[in-house]
Amino acid sequence: MKLTLAELRKRVGDDEEAAYELLEELRWPTGPICSHCGHDKAYFLTPKDPAGRVSGPHGKRSVRRVWKCAKCRKQFSVLTDTIFQGTKIKLTDWLTVMVLVSSAKNGISGREVERLIGVTPETAWFMLHRLREAMRRESVLAPLSGVVVADETYIGGVERNKHKGDRPAPVSSSGAGPVRVIPGQREKQNRGPKGNKSIVLSLISTETGEARSRVVPDVTGATLRKAIAEQVDMPNTTLHTDEWKGYNAVAQELAGHKTVNHSEDEYVRVEKVRGEDGQVSRNVITSNQAENYFSQLKRSIDGTHHHVSKEHLQRYLDEFDFRYSTRKLSDTARLQRMVDQVDGRRLTYRPLTDHGSVG
Repeated sequence: MKLTLAELRKRVGDDEEAAYELLEELRWPTGPICSHCGHDKAYFLTPKDPAGRVSGPHGKRSVRRVWKCAKCRKQFSVLTDTIFQGTKIKLTDWLTVMVLVSSAKNGISGREVERLIGVTPETAWFMLHRLREAMRRESVLAPLSGVVVADETYIGGVERNKHKGDRPAPVSSSGAGPVRVIPGQREKQNRGPKGNKSIVLSLISTETGEARSRVVPDVTGATLRKAIAEQVDMPNTTLHTDEWKGYNAVAQELAGHKTVNHSEDEYVRVEKVRGEDGQVSRNVITSNQAENYFSQLKRSIDGTHHHVSKEHLQRYLDEFDFRYSTRKLSDTARLQRMVDQVDGRRLTYRPLTDHGSVG
């Protein structure tokens, strides 16, 4: 089944019951599964009134399709114990946004969703964060192995666009103090604190194409080692990085550590290796996969979202990890992967806003 926006309109339109049936087909291709006990036998509770069952304290009519488990005898629907649970948004609108999110390479902003389905900015923002919750990778995934590329970047405003009083003074590489910046002259790479920017570390498997990113407080050796060790099978991994010395803290625990020297404009290096059978193979050493990931990430943040708060940056990274890792899938397959991950991931509004930041 190819589910484009046109196909969604043709199949569902404004029919809420048809939207429930479609989501059931996506979530339960072999039949309903109980959200409470996992039993695979249930029967449909046909409403007495064809107009729908009465739901909620105000007695509103609902076309929600309710099932009853043959084992635990509890009732459930396709929304129970998912990111959709408790939603007051029509399921037709949810499916529309999901199709757009799964097909938009640069993502979709809350303002776009607001205009598209006619909801408040807060509701649109909350819907997208619930979908990002579904895109979040499982914490029990197998560690990366083989050849893994690691790199870090800074996410935040462009210094020249900031108010003069908010710009940090340029500091020389020796730390002696402010230096004159000559237009067109490239400064030596400095990975110290950069104003109020956030630091993102990304790991990308060259074999599976999977990306795993996280916000880190700094790029010291101890921090990088801890972050890499949590996601990588160290004895069975060869790490490709640039020349940053922080990666030396983890080099001894890896099967191999290869670097390229960005400060000398070296981005790809080819090593010839002679095997036991005498055959010569070529090993390409580069961190360009991570650079490509960062390029797409920053274009999306700058062009689509414009602003991402520090508190929610990790959720946006989860979204773009999901996009990068599924980039070779069709839009429909990507949507199916998202639906497969909605179970057990209920997200409520209060935890998202308790810290007082929306973005």
